[in-house]
Amino acid sequence: MNTRNRIIKFSNLFFIILILFSTKIFAQEYEGLVALDGYKTKVYFSQRNDERANFIAVRMDNVLDFYNAIIDFEPAVTMLILNSVDWPKFTDFPVYGMAHYMGNKTLVIASENNDFWGSFIPPLDQLPVELADKIKSTYVDENGNLTMQPFFDLLAIHELGHAYHFQAELRMQRKWMGELFCNILLHTYIAEKEPEQLSALTVFPQMVIAGGKEGYKYTHLNDIEERYDEIGQQHPQNYGWFQCRWHSSAADIYDEGGTDTFIKLWHALSNQHVKLNDEELATFLSEQVHQGVADVLLKWDE
Repeated sequence: MNTRNRIIKFSNLFFIILILFSTKIFAQEYEGLVALDGYKTKVYFSQRNDERANFIAVRMDNVLDFYNAIIDFEPAVTMLILNSVDWPKFTDFPVYGMAHYMGNKTLVIASENNDFWGSFIPPLDQLPVELADKIKSTYVDENGNLTMQPFFDLLAIHELGHAYHFQAELRMQRKWMGELFCNILLHTYIAEKEPEQLSALTVFPQMVIAGGKEGYKYTHLNDIEERYDEIGQQHPQNYGWFQCRWHSSAADIYDEGGTDTFIKLWHALSNQHVKLNDEELATFLSEQVHQGVADVLLKWDE
């Protein structure tokens, strides 16, 4: 064997060893979870959640295809679908059931109903009859019990939204803008591709907002800028109230501007690299995106 062939053989062997080593390390990182292959998103899930994992993986591929077609960008994501036992093994986030996106391009969601989801169910007899009827018809399991899972399942798309703006290195200007961006992305996809899920997406925010804000410690947008981690981790229901306000705004924004609003928001944030003050930001959003987006800042406390 000549020198050139020895070098080629050694290079190929080294490459194979590197692949095997990398695969082993990656598998060990999620040891105990089941790997789901065949999708754009790398998926790992807790045992006995095969059907749920496949369903969510299909939806995530559909979201990626939808947005790749209109903004020509596709993030890389690993998704973990975890039961309450596996949750603390793979994420430090303290609230089981609160979907979140981690800096290593990993999206984490719960695999089962939980106390956090249930904590948002209000006494239905204290709500307007029409809203109570919507809740009972929208959020019910096969046994006829109320469950918020239909809403929280959709939040995987919201968390995927964070992968878009982080990996594309958009300057979001404000923490609340990063959340609103994800909710516009979520609502736009559902309205365009899964309109049968609109009730599951919109009734929950209506329910939370209808309960008022008196019981929450933080209600101003500046609270999110100053205490984002504290609110999310120590006051999860309070954080949920903020999210519901942004969900409601995202619905109005889509209804008024359609898919074009998200496209304009994407390009506007992609091209704005300097941080703006509040007055500049409101003008920027109004002129380059949509007045409804600017109004989240301008009319939040009304």
